[in-house]
Amino acid sequence: MRAQLEELRAQETDGSPDLRTSVLTHVVWAPPRWAEAARETLAGLEERHPSRTILLFPEPGRRDCVETTVSMKCFTKQGLSYEVCSEVIELRLCGKRAQAPGSIVLPLLIADLPTFVRWRGEPPWGEPELEQLVRVCDRLVVDSSEWRGLPGAYAELAALFDRIAVSDVAWGRGREWRGRLAELWPGIAEIRELAVTGPKADALLLAGWLRSRLRRDIELKHRSAAELTRVAVDGEPVEQPLAWPPTPSDLLSEELEVFSRDPVYEAAVAAA
Repeated sequence: MRAQLEELRAQETDGSPDLRTSVLTHVVWAPPRWAEAARETLAGLEERHPSRTILLFPEPGRRDCVETTVSMKCFTKQGLSYEVCSEVIELRLCGKRAQAPGSIVLPLLIADLPTFVRWRGEPPWGEPELEQLVRVCDRLVVDSSEWRGLPGAYAELAALFDRIAVSDVAWGRGREWRGRLAELWPGIAEIRELAVTGPKADALLLAGWLRSRLRRDIELKHRSAAELTRVAVDGEPVEQPLAWPPTPSDLLSEELEVFSRDPVYEAAVAAA
């Protein structure tokens, strides 16, 4: 595989100097139903995070094998006389190989750089594939709005906090709304009910954030919707943030710039 990467770099540069400015290794676990969404989000990142991206497509129902595709994406940066190139490695983990991603990914990680794993869908709590990637990666990025087991699944997620730093795209979507709610201080200290129209995860995390900050229970009324569109405090609508909502690529890009644990998020998960 390394020889394939070297050959691709030679083809892409056509003899001119290139710059490999990888700032991280980006691992993506994408079961079949999430494969296309994972590719679309990756395309939207473009040159924002030069990295080695390892796309893992588990197909446990197939005969044991690992199918590999290697490609290079190069971008011309304004003001530079050379291209910035990122490597994309696609691995189809078939049969029992889908249960052993750690040993397959480990040799492909770039030494001395942080490793993020974006897990599409709800992780299989306690199963080998999750446990192995938690051991070899530095940060786990999820989107809890992709899960069915809420709010109970948050307890499973919280059990990982001391083992790996965790980011949640659903938490990122609520950032500007949390800012709007904070602007209501000190009146919001007396809040009794929070009403949210949007994904269940977004609503639970907003309510969990308020509960953890105010240190008391708050009733949540939730109306399901594809996007977070309305928040009300004791029946009074909160002003919608400007330039909202961000794209999935924007949200993932923000998470790939965070390297440490987020105690405010962790407290919100516990309170959710």
